[in-house]
Amino acid sequence: MLTELRHLRDHLAWADDAVLRELAGATTLPADAAREFAHVLGSEEAWLARLEQRSARMSIWPDLCLPELQQFALVVQRGYADHLESLTEADLHRVVTYQNSAGISFETTVRDILHHVFLHAQYHRGKVNLLLRQAGLTPAPVDYIGFIRGFPAAVTRAGQ
Repeated sequence: MLTELRHLRDHLAWADDAVLRELAGATTLPADAAREFAHVLGSEEAWLARLEQRSARMSIWPDLCLPELQQFALVVQRGYADHLESLTEADLHRVVTYQNSAGISFETTVRDILHHVFLHAQYHRGKVNLLLRQAGLTPAPVDYIGFIRGFPAAVTRAGQ
């Protein structure tokens, strides 16, 4: 299971980088797209902080410009790489106690938290891509199959 989760972590970094490239290449950056992607990174950081039992370095909906998004993505990606490399299979069953953003307490296993992080990020990347398409821009190809193949899956270009 740990090998699979590390692989999903690699996809997370690859897909986040793909979105960042599209955002950086946009002639006019849709504000909602940047905000949505900032949430991806803010959430990734919040969950990493819970896993590491520390305070988050960023809010769940941070207000970040593109250079800040690029910098923070590197910090979060390094954090997940380091964290997953330190885990054992037994650690995946450890229960993490935390409070959500509304202050409600929960207990969740490390394994389930990691699955949530990877799925939640993909959901919001889809929203970023919709916003890019609605602005007449090309969405970032972030499908898992593109990651596995080593090249993006086919995309329909803006305006087609």
